[in-house]
Amino acid sequence: MSIPDKIQTWQMVKGPTYDKEAGKVTAPGVLERTEIPVPELAQGEVLVKIAGCGVCHTDMSYFYDGVPTVTKPPLTLGHEISGTVVAAGAGSESWIGKNVIVPAVMPCNTCDICAKERNNRCLAQKMPGNSLGIYGGFSSHIPVPAGDLCVIEDLQGRPLENYAVIADAATTPYQAAMRADLKAGDPVLIIGVTGGVGVYMAQVAKALGAKPIVGMARNEEKLKRALELGADYVINSKGKDFKAIQEEFRGIAKQAGVKHNVGWKIFECTGVGAAQDIGLGLLGFIGKLIVVGFGMQKSSYSMSRLMAFDADVIGTWGCLPKYYPKVLGMVQSGKIQIDPLLETRPMSTIGKAFEDAHSGNLTRRIVLTPDF
Repeated sequence: MSIPDKIQTWQMVKGPTYDKEAGKVTAPGVLERTEIPVPELAQGEVLVKIAGCGVCHTDMSYFYDGVPTVTKPPLTLGHEISGTVVAAGAGSESWIGKNVIVPAVMPCNTCDICAKERNNRCLAQKMPGNSLGIYGGFSSHIPVPAGDLCVIEDLQGRPLENYAVIADAATTPYQAAMRADLKAGDPVLIIGVTGGVGVYMAQVAKALGAKPIVGMARNEEKLKRALELGADYVINSKGKDFKAIQEEFRGIAKQAGVKHNVGWKIFECTGVGAAQDIGLGLLGFIGKLIVVGFGMQKSSYSMSRLMAFDADVIGTWGCLPKYYPKVLGMVQSGKIQIDPLLETRPMSTIGKAFEDAHSGNLTRRIVLTPDF
């Protein structure tokens, strides 16, 4: 395996410009092609040659909205990574040559949070493009801990770069489903079903036997696609107030033969304040609202309703590394479709890729492939 002298990378050398007087971001971050050191690999670490890295909404939050990262710029963004191990520290030589998915969050596995099997929220976790020092996925290579890597034993004819979306887009919904204790027959509402995470949330829910699955979003063409990828019913919320949405939701529940206000598991995948309010408004008896999407908005809600409903509002972050092989298996068995939902572009087009992803108009997730 060829080991480089330097890692080629697209760094965010400067974060977005924030105007304190105006109280808003006035310019996005700045990307620059550069070289960074290949670190000496410690025991338990490996060097992965990157095949592909997905462009995630979280990257957009860092680059355009000023959401802080643990490592301050300059750093390399990108946390949806697949690739091949080309070098290893002491004791990890058996990893060399393996095709792998790099978990978006890699826990320490020794702290009190990890001991409670909540490793996905480990406070000492390593996240490429955030808390793994200067290293991220929009690079030629990345050094990572080996212990939690997900091995792809057989590519099954699929390009290795396509597997990058499993690192976050497909596994985050699975973690959300586990946090919701999703069971076969549970009624599910997915707000933001057409987004980069929501479209996988529907597929995961379908694979786990949820029924009915109602998807909500604002793009009619994408909603039609959602009906082919897990949703049983859809609601176009564009231009509708809450009362209209509520009535349509109740009508669907009646048609599906379930109660509209009992036992629904609502996955809010957008992070948009208005969408979160819809989720809270539709939360009923013994229901659960799982907050999957991230946003900076604040919501107002009568907390006593949770008491009266005996309902839950649950946050979820990333995915436990132990679930990655399960999601990989769901992809390789065809229960989760990834190929129709992504497009690959050369990493040298990263600037345009960020602009396109930030626009919200894409129908497919961008995976950037190194072309340094």
